[in-house]
Amino acid sequence: MLCAASAAYARPDTRVMTCAQTQALIKSDHAVVLTTGPDTYDRFVRQFGNECDWPEVPVSTTVPTKGGECRVYRCEEPINFPN
Repeated sequence: MLCAASAAYARPDTRVMTCAQTQALIKSDHAVVLTTGPDTYDRFVRQFGNECDWPEVPVSTTVPTKGGECRVYRCEEPINFPN
C-alpha cells in the first residue's frame, strides 16, 4: 500500500521528459511542481500569467531534460525591488 501511495503522489521528472514535453506541461497546467534531480524539485510557471504571488515575477531558469538543459520559469522576487 505504501508503494502505491508514493507512486500516486510522484512529481513529474524533467530528466525523463523532452524539453518540449516539460514546457507543454507547464503551459497546460499554468504552474507545476517538477522533480529536477535525485533530491531536488521546484515549482515552475508560465512566462506570462498570474501564477506568482506579489512581489515575485516569473524568472528564467533551466532544468535538466532528456535532451539537455531546457529554459523554463519560476517565481522569484526581483533583484532590484525597491524597499
